[in-house]
Amino acid sequence: MHDSIRLRLTLLSMALLIGSLTGCSSAPSSKTWRDTVSPYHFDRVQGNVVTREQLAALQPGMPRNMVKDILGTPLLTSLFHADRWDFVFTFRRQGAESQSRHVTVFFKGDVVDRFEADELPSEAEFVATLKSMPKIEKMPAMEASAEKLEQFPPPVKPAAVAKPAVRAPSDYPPLEAR
Repeated sequence: MHDSIRLRLTLLSMALLIGSLTGCSSAPSSKTWRDTVSPYHFDRVQGNVVTREQLAALQPGMPRNMVKDILGTPLLTSLFHADRWDFVFTFRRQGAESQSRHVTVFFKGDVVDRFEADELPSEAEFVATLKSMPKIEKMPAMEASAEKLEQFPPPVKPAAVAKPAVRAPSDYPPLEAR
């Protein structure tokens, strides 16, 4: 008896699967739901933002702690390359081109020997890229004409709440005995 139920459930699930697959193939191929609906992707910021102004403040001969004060904590440090700090920055936003920058600081002992960097934006240029969100079309006004409002049923009035017959005491005994 259990085998016949299992067989029926298997046949039913196969029929549903075949029916759902044939429904997908008959959808119009010119524009699919994937073209109109896209998931939200949050902004992804990784690493340290290093601007032209920060890089200009960096000078050969600076100690490591001053470099850390100016540029922040390096994203990459290596036990095998203790004389090198890498500051990597990536910024990905939906609807905008991703940004990626790299700054490498080389040390001799505990002082800056030299540094290499990609083309860096100024602080104002970087802030301007943050504000450049994709423009959203103006939403239509959410208004209804008097004729449209008359089509809706009138609002339901709340029932009157009966007052309690017993009045609660206004004075309470003290919590602690004196």
